[in-house]
Amino acid sequence: MQRRNGGLMSPLGLAGCCLAVVVLCGGCAVSPKPALVDAPATVSLADKPGQSPWALGTASPGVASVWEHQPFPGKAASRYRYVYTDGRHALRAHTQTSISLLHQKIRLSATELEQVQFSWKVPALIASADMALREADDSPVRLVLVFEGDRSKFSMKNAMLSELAHTLTGEPMPYATLMYVWCNTRAPGSVIVNPRTDRIRKLVVESGAGRLNQWLDYRRDIAADFKAAFGEPPGALLGVGIMTDTDNTRSETQAWYGPVTLTKR
Repeated sequence: MQRRNGGLMSPLGLAGCCLAVVVLCGGCAVSPKPALVDAPATVSLADKPGQSPWALGTASPGVASVWEHQPFPGKAASRYRYVYTDGRHALRAHTQTSISLLHQKIRLSATELEQVQFSWKVPALIASADMALREADDSPVRLVLVFEGDRSKFSMKNAMLSELAHTLTGEPMPYATLMYVWCNTRAPGSVIVNPRTDRIRKLVVESGAGRLNQWLDYRRDIAADFKAAFGEPPGALLGVGIMTDTDNTRSETQAWYGPVTLTKR
């Protein structure tokens, strides 16, 4: 297993690498130089005693309120900064032809999965974005959940991607990645299959420009949403992350994320 920053690479960190893998397999040019990481290695509120709104709530009391930054090979990194705005603790994401994610590892068995609560504020949509197209697969906000499962069910293409991920990272590609997203046009409840691998699917929870520039709060049933996206019950939840990206559309955007809370049965 590959090590980063002296520790084991988390499952969601691996998801970030695998997303980079499918970008590579999609034929995008990648610079041989490492990406400049213009974001903190970790995000926490350790300097604010008694406050930890970015902890993962009741899902895993032992998990520290630290989210690791995961840049993508050959890509400029998005910027994530803690802010207190509109009376809320939040992370501000800013992208300029960039992509990276913040993630935290977690493990919840399929029988424990219940709800995820999250919030975000988006000032503007990415005009040319379309998450169903390789060349336009950007989003102002994403909440990312990574799951384990039976990789023997992989198609030949996904098996090859998994082998490539294993070669590059020391671990196979995650069985399934579910993203909650804001889409320009598709109705809430729509499922967008990633154009590079069907093991990454996006569930639209917000659409269009009608609710821009306001905080939106969500409470989602994880197992039900996974089944709606993948047509089967989920395996264990291995990681949670947030991601704002504009690398494909070569544009600039910003958004704010509120704390993420997982609850278990």
